[in-house]
Amino acid sequence: MKSIIIASTSTLHEGSYLEYLLPTLQLHFKNCKSILFIPFARPSGISHDEYTKKVAEAFATINISVKGIHEFENAESAIKDAEGIFTGGGNTFLLVTQLYKHNIMQLLSETVKNGTPYLGTSAGSNICGLSMQTTNDMPIIYPPSFQTLGLIPFNLNPHYLDADSQSKHMGETRETRIKEFHAFNAIPVLGLREGSWLEVKGNKITLKGNLPARLFLQNEIPKELETESDLSVLK
Repeated sequence: MKSIIIASTSTLHEGSYLEYLLPTLQLHFKNCKSILFIPFARPSGISHDEYTKKVAEAFATINISVKGIHEFENAESAIKDAEGIFTGGGNTFLLVTQLYKHNIMQLLSETVKNGTPYLGTSAGSNICGLSMQTTNDMPIIYPPSFQTLGLIPFNLNPHYLDADSQSKHMGETRETRIKEFHAFNAIPVLGLREGSWLEVKGNKITLKGNLPARLFLQNEIPKELETESDLSVLK
């Protein structure tokens, strides 16, 4: 049975890394002594070792050890043998490129669908949808495909921001960008605000956190979904 946490962000304002999620993660990874971390969303110039160390320090507070996938000789074996998996944030274009480069996109999807507990934040959440096309990230590299893990039957826009009526900025809002996506695609899109996450248990998808999410459907007015909303019916 699928067991997934899909979070908008890893860090809230004035909070430490993963702090707000730790009580949830302690339950989510309760049967895991260790988890596999995928740091591929960060450019190689930003040390994967340093990123993994940061994650390890957070998980140490709930007595779970962490090892980065880059530390293994065989990435496929690392995923198959993992007790739990966490994919961190960064740039989604880079993350998707690296997952395809290492030939583990399909394997990661199958492994999580078969029940290995998974956590995604930011870019690691973007890839849980049907495609990465609703990311906020710059296309710093060209992935071989926009298709991602397909763990949920819709797309995500983590770090979703509402338009600021007091701002003098005249550029496109997140809502405008998502409407542009819907000019060519019928896939539903969920705007996840900071501090919100999705809990996936089998086929049930529940909105968690302190803020509502914004649901975008093609040719429909966006809807506000309150915490504990069931998104399992989205297709």
